[in-house]
Amino acid sequence: MQSGQTLKQKMKIFVLFIPILFYGITAKSQSGKRYTNYVNTFIGTSPLTDSAILGYKLPKDWRAWSGLTFPGSSLPNAMVQLSPMTAYQPAGAGYQYEDSKILSFTHTNKGHWNLANIPILPLSNPGKVFGSKFSHQKEKSSPGFYQVYLEDYKIDVSLTSTLRCGYHRYAYKDKKNKQILFDLSKALSRVNGWEIKQVGDSAVNGFQGGENIYFFAKLNTKIKKLDVNNAGEKNGYAIINLADDGKQVVELKIGLSFVSAENAKENLDQEIGNRTFAEVRDLANQRWEELLSKIDVTGGNPKQKEMLYSSLYRSLLWPALRSDVNGEYRDAVKKVSKADFNYYTEPSLWDTYRNKDVLLGLISPKVALDVIKSMKDVGEKTGSMPTFFHGDHGASSIAGAYLRGIDNFDIKATYELLLKNANVPGRARPFLKEYMEKGYISDPDIASPHVETKGRAGVSKTLEYAYDDYSLAQIAKKLGDTKNYDLLMARSKNYQNVFDPETKFMRGKLEDGSWIKNFNPQYPYYEYMYREANAWQVSFYVPHDMNGLIKLYGGAKPFEDKLDALFTTPWNPKYIARNVETMIGQYCQGNQPDHEAAFSYYFINKPEKTQKLLDYILNNLYGMKDGLTLSGMDDAGEMSAWYVLSSLGLYTFSATDPQYLVTVPQFDQVTWKINAGKPLTINNPGGKRDLKSVSVNGKTMDGYFIPHSLLLSGGAITVNTK
Repeated sequence: MQSGQTLKQKMKIFVLFIPILFYGITAKSQSGKRYTNYVNTFIGTSPLTDSAILGYKLPKDWRAWSGLTFPGSSLPNAMVQLSPMTAYQPAGAGYQYEDSKILSFTHTNKGHWNLANIPILPLSNPGKVFGSKFSHQKEKSSPGFYQVYLEDYKIDVSLTSTLRCGYHRYAYKDKKNKQILFDLSKALSRVNGWEIKQVGDSAVNGFQGGENIYFFAKLNTKIKKLDVNNAGEKNGYAIINLADDGKQVVELKIGLSFVSAENAKENLDQEIGNRTFAEVRDLANQRWEELLSKIDVTGGNPKQKEMLYSSLYRSLLWPALRSDVNGEYRDAVKKVSKADFNYYTEPSLWDTYRNKDVLLGLISPKVALDVIKSMKDVGEKTGSMPTFFHGDHGASSIAGAYLRGIDNFDIKATYELLLKNANVPGRARPFLKEYMEKGYISDPDIASPHVETKGRAGVSKTLEYAYDDYSLAQIAKKLGDTKNYDLLMARSKNYQNVFDPETKFMRGKLEDGSWIKNFNPQYPYYEYMYREANAWQVSFYVPHDMNGLIKLYGGAKPFEDKLDALFTTPWNPKYIARNVETMIGQYCQGNQPDHEAAFSYYFINKPEKTQKLLDYILNNLYGMKDGLTLSGMDDAGEMSAWYVLSSLGLYTFSATDPQYLVTVPQFDQVTWKINAGKPLTINNPGGKRDLKSVSVNGKTMDGYFIPHSLLLSGGAITVNTK
């Protein structure tokens, strides 16, 4: 504390410090741990460069699609993600750890190639190009907080946030030349116009087109002048020139809304109002502590704990809130609507249905419920349920939540919308007519197909629709709709139609039903026969009928031999498809299509083979190099959720079904505290890694699956190892 400070200034600093000090005492006294201390928000921001792990040598000027995460401040499933930007294009999330210059701080983020709205940067005597050098030595972050020193402008920046608002704190060394840039022509998404205007002595509001987001920002310092350059145009920007009032610390509080600037102001008034920076930061930390503490572990090494809680944190950031404090939101047809639930973005279903959506329901069931209500709202407004990218996995996400007891929504109306997706040709399920008539989706005959060859991704679609049909059938069963249950269960066997008994691969077919002749099972495609995969990577994807798949292979031994070959057949480094990276043989941990494959040994009673693979992946393909590198794009938390569930010893092999495959946790004991009743513990008293059997409450089970009801009732799982 500087000697020149007055008693009043010292008292103010002390008062601001009290909430943080008080929270630290209470948090430790209640739990003995501060779970946020384990979280490293920079994990996933560093690039993967090791060709031995990637499977190929990076071409010149390529950055691997590893991680693509952001380190800034956010609450769980919030509208605001307030984070630094070091690159707008082609950066996935806008922040690249290897960069040395910060361009702005933006207010929305997902983790790949869109959003990054409302870029703001404090300035002091800037040049013609905006941005400042920074170093990681003067940068730190934790859930709900980010801080960095801007070397060129000599400004210490601190950021925190609420659900819908950001809170900036700028400590200027130069008290006289204080400016703030609103770089509104820039974002990761395409910007198609913007505006900003001054409101009173110390506030501005405006709009950024593209994502169509409104803002209201209030300062603790008067605005001397607002300079707007090329208003609304590409490469335009605005600079707020602040009054020379002698203040060293400038605070900017900003509310966001997808409805109006008035709603943005109301969000700001309600969520921040007169709260101090320390109070807002403390509330953010409390919220994260509440969620992260639902899982407690003992044992394990520091890296494993850091990766677990960092991955759990990353799993709970998306979907993102889109409704305002007054309940208004802009719906799927761009109209302003109002609801009595929180409206969220659509989940990244192709990625997240397999594990992350289930994990969200376990940790934040109210959010999961409102996500389903939001999806139903989209279905009612557009005529079909959202699907996201590929497949129709809203069927699995919703069925899985419903069967796990998240059922306080109109299931019958939701079911009817899902049935429409499954049975009425349209945009929800491309090539549905052929799928229903033939039981498969064909691809064209291409003489020399390559990675970018355009096709129907017919094999992947057939496999995924079959699983989606199974998922929807489980809702039909619970609702007593026998007719649709029988129809959908019959269609769930369609995976058999793309299995080639000669090559023992899932293989593309032509329209006449013959096999595609130009077939190389190692070659990856983006949408020819396979979606972001090769034949190896999809040929074990039948999560709803593994016994049926094993029968196709000719029994347990041929299936085991083929599965062994998946992990041992060398990858050809000449086959480069970005996203299909981080290889174990032909298995790809860096992308989603074969994320179930390592668990498949359970179905031939060889869990020890699964565990060796899981241990290798968990310990070697997360936090590589500098401890910050991930094996692939996090994809809205799916890659992180895979880690969380696999390291804790429970995996959602078929996310639709309310059961979990028990594996050997990385820790001596795992405790799930997701309900008000008795916790569930998972113990490995032997400390070894090869699973022999599973006991529940002292009784040895026949098999390796435990029901979801055990997570609700509580109890003790023991993994018996050898």
